[in-house]
Amino acid sequence: MRSLYLRIWLTVVLALALFGALSGWLMQRQLEQHRVVLEAATRERLDAWAELLQRALPPADAPRAVQAQALREWAQRLRLPVALDDAAGVRIGASDAFVRREADHPGFTERLQSIRLDDGRTLRVPRPMLRPGPGMMARRGVHEPAAPGLLPPWLLPRQLPEGVALALLLGVLFLAVAAGAYPVVRRLTRRLEALQTGVEDFGAGALGRRVDEGGRDEVAAVAASFNRAAARIESLVRSHQSLLANASHELRSPLARLKMALEMLDGSAPDERPRLKHEIAADIAELDALVEEVLLSSRLDAREQLDQREPVELLALAAEEAARVDAAAGGEPLRVLGDERLLRRALRNLLDNARRYGGGEITVELARRGALAELAVSDRGPGVPEAHRERIFEAFFRLPGHAERAGGVGLGLALVRQIAQRHGGSVRCEPRAGGGSRFVLALPLAPA
Repeated sequence: MRSLYLRIWLTVVLALALFGALSGWLMQRQLEQHRVVLEAATRERLDAWAELLQRALPPADAPRAVQAQALREWAQRLRLPVALDDAAGVRIGASDAFVRREADHPGFTERLQSIRLDDGRTLRVPRPMLRPGPGMMARRGVHEPAAPGLLPPWLLPRQLPEGVALALLLGVLFLAVAAGAYPVVRRLTRRLEALQTGVEDFGAGALGRRVDEGGRDEVAAVAASFNRAAARIESLVRSHQSLLANASHELRSPLARLKMALEMLDGSAPDERPRLKHEIAADIAELDALVEEVLLSSRLDAREQLDQREPVELLALAAEEAARVDAAAGGEPLRVLGDERLLRRALRNLLDNARRYGGGEITVELARRGALAELAVSDRGPGVPEAHRERIFEAFFRLPGHAERAGGVGLGLALVRQIAQRHGGSVRCEPRAGGGSRFVLALPLAPA
């Protein structure tokens, strides 16, 4: 996971570096083209000024004071710091701005540009600057010294080599974005690390382990999906563990009886052998029923929805199963969508339960209640105490004394509830008027 967040961060940084380099190159090209245009325009302007001053200034043989005065007047009109030297290089005169700059800035003379006139004299003007230099502020194309004291020294512009300022700006931007991207990427991968730890703990056996679902992004969605899957798996594992433990316990009794009957069979009298064989067959049938119901319960636990749904006529189904146990069936002809084999198994378990515990009078009634079809199996047995009306639908739960008296493996009603839930319905136990119990299987009606 560490390499993941480093790869993400390095990807962001490299993409940013590539973008900065490309942007810098394009901007540098643009600036270079702009500089060439500005230099050409500046040269043309200087040539125009030189031609103007050559025509406007007195001739070279005029008195030096007259030439100096004329130079200052034209410099003031043009707002141009300028100086005039004779053919021998001796200074004839200079404008006030030129004199001030020469006095205030020691390196000023190094930036002068010489323009030679036709009569041998030379004009000295500052070399054009495309950006402000130290202590200089550009205004209207002429560089004037910055007013002292208005800006602190660390805010004054610095003379940098061409392109360095742009490189520094892009570098600072690059560092800022890279530094800002790191905590964002680290926070994302930290959540992924927490998710990974939760998955590993869950895989190591901590079935109750869950991860934080905070946030609204994809990581939070993955965490929520993991928690839902973990809860489902935990439920299935717990259910299977309980089922296995109870099934192992329930298998002992028929196996013990079967072993005893087989041991007694060899040494038994001839008249005892039919009874022993009958007991062996009954124990084998009980084992077979237990295994079948355990397998069916496991299959129902493993899926939340039915593999297939088809229209099922409940009244016809009830009549067929009621006839098997000599029970009376009646009611409205209602149709539901579901698995006919599972619905038949649920109704058969209810009828077998009523036959085993409920005495001889068994009825099956079918009625509509809103959007539900209610299939009620009623008997006249001793009934179910109110405290046990929910628990009887738990796997392997049987009322005290019933297992010894009536047999059974304790999975029949639990399977009825599982089948009802897979069909989007429910099952309940309620007392029957006049004595006995009434088991109601409620299922959603099929669309008309």
